[in-house]
Amino acid sequence: MNRLRAAVRKELTAGPMATKGFPLLLAGQFTSSIGDLCYAVALPWLILSNGGSPVLLGTVLACYGVARTVGIPVGGILADRFGARQIMLTTDMVRFAVVALLGVVALDGQPHIALLAPIAVLVGACEGFFLPASFALLPSLLPEKELGAGNSLSSIATQGGSLLGPVVGGVLVATVGPGPALLVDALTFAVSAATLYAMRPVTKTTTTDDDEDVEAEPAVIPATFGEVLRRGRLLHIILGIGLIGNLVYAGAAEVALPTLAHRDFGAAGYGILLLGLGGGMIVGAVLARRDWVGDQPAPFIAVLGLVMAVAIGTVPFVGGLAGAVICMTLFAVANSWSGIVIMTMLQVWTPRHVLARVMSVLMLALTGTFPISVAITGFGVDRYGVTAFFPVAGAAIALGILGAFSRPAFRRYRTGDRFPQVPVAAQTEGT
Repeated sequence: MNRLRAAVRKELTAGPMATKGFPLLLAGQFTSSIGDLCYAVALPWLILSNGGSPVLLGTVLACYGVARTVGIPVGGILADRFGARQIMLTTDMVRFAVVALLGVVALDGQPHIALLAPIAVLVGACEGFFLPASFALLPSLLPEKELGAGNSLSSIATQGGSLLGPVVGGVLVATVGPGPALLVDALTFAVSAATLYAMRPVTKTTTTDDDEDVEAEPAVIPATFGEVLRRGRLLHIILGIGLIGNLVYAGAAEVALPTLAHRDFGAAGYGILLLGLGGGMIVGAVLARRDWVGDQPAPFIAVLGLVMAVAIGTVPFVGGLAGAVICMTLFAVANSWSGIVIMTMLQVWTPRHVLARVMSVLMLALTGTFPISVAITGFGVDRYGVTAFFPVAGAAIALGILGAFSRPAFRRYRTGDRFPQVPVAAQTEGT
């Protein structure tokens, strides 16, 4: 027991957790994730239980979704210009204010579309601003050697909050109603803002005696965002991997799995499948806490990609509900683990001054595939049957990861490689 307590204490105080401000960031992310999912439960219940129509609900959700999508690239620009922490803090404060207003109004009945739509736009835009900033903040907070473990812990906090949020939201709505649930949601944004405020930016000191023996890096001409987009072969490949992976994931989670469960397993079976999916994401993030990758991450990512391909491709063929749950859990573990490794690669490789904008491009590509994925999957499942979806999805992932591995920019990437920038001396010699 003493050894277990010592091991737990070490995990809570070593590595990224020893970095000032990082535990606060985790607490804020966990709390904010709970709030996001509380909102996702309370808002539809507020509208539908007070005489609102599905058309009204769809309109409000569309306002949220469009604003979120537009906000992502704008958030990347703002975070690179004003700082990721400042953008995250500001958006949390705005979300606290507008969701609290909605909660207060909801205590007296049904808010009108004239209030619901602007609030949905503000909440969606703030989440869009928040996303690229959140992925850009971590590299400025942690040493590079701790970045992978930090991404792992950050993912665990976010996934844990996402699993707990619907439960908290559902219990609050059922017991005290959507108005108080929205007030609790607003409180989570206040907590997140407080943790971000308490972090306070760390000011790097000048060179010390311990640094005298370290060879100074040559000065470079900073690459522009456009140059990174044009010449960043690694970025192009990662975008391709992400697009294929999320096309499959969204279609599977939102269309194919419920259709398969409705046909074969029932509502309880579908709930178990979703539990395996969510639990697998957390397990994958926990495994990513350790450095299993080595100096060249591409082969490791390729193996995880092939595990995903086999797991998703065999879901309907491996022995009913138990086999399907095992397959979806393995898929989620590999998906989460590989995603953290790839995110860490991109954070290290990208020039720091354009990192938030690069993250916004990645986030926009991933979230932008959702409507395409569910539409294509719905059409395909309706025409060819749900069973056919899974092997086709597995083949798409396998081809995508093998195609990425065939590209030298991905296959030859070594831990610590960065986007090539032009040294000042080379520029001077060429003039």
